[in-house]
Amino acid sequence: MARILIVDDSPSQLMGIQRIVEKLGHETFTATDGAAGVEVAKSVLPDLVLMDVVMPNLNGFQATRTLKREASTQHIPVILVTTKDQDTDRLWGMRQGAKAYITKPFSEAELSEVIERVFNVEEPPPA
Repeated sequence: MARILIVDDSPSQLMGIQRIVEKLGHETFTATDGAAGVEVAKSVLPDLVLMDVVMPNLNGFQATRTLKREASTQHIPVILVTTKDQDTDRLWGMRQGAKAYITKPFSEAELSEVIERVFNVEEPPPA
């Protein structure tokens, strides 16, 4: 069982993603904007972050970049989960340090597959 942080400013999206992740047997933590997501990630050090992009205070691109620049969180993989579906958005997200990018709307199977793929590629965090 992994510890997964879900960051999304939409209550319905947050609940929907949380339901899928918990159904997969993972423990969840949530935050409703990028700044709060960075703070929660620093405090709980999750195994994975599912990050929306379009959010107040700090968008998902900025929050991902912040996590990747912090020594304590740079090992945590980030999957961007967003409505932004342009190739330039995807490229920019990956350049910020994201390990994967999935666009909304997505199916439960699609999200599950992306999470599984990231976990199978990831190296264990430093001791």
